[in-house]
Amino acid sequence: MRDEFWDTAPHYGGQKEIWDALRAAAESDISLAQAIVDSAGIIVQAPDLTICYDERGAKYELPKYVLSEPTNLIRDN
Repeated sequence: MRDEFWDTAPHYGGQKEIWDALRAAAESDISLAQAIVDSAGIIVQAPDLTICYDERGAKYELPKYVLSEPTNLIRDN
């Protein structure tokens, strides 16, 4: 489900480069994520990355399921 979101995210508007940076930040540890966000010029509105803006004012909304591993699911073996 995460891959589907990231594959279609650029179609929601905004720049593909910002979506790519947000994906990299979401999949990184906190210090690397901060460096990615800063270098891409992303303005973080919500501390959990769910609402961000680029330097041109385009809004990027991330669902919580792309930001962390689910804890309430059983793994298939």
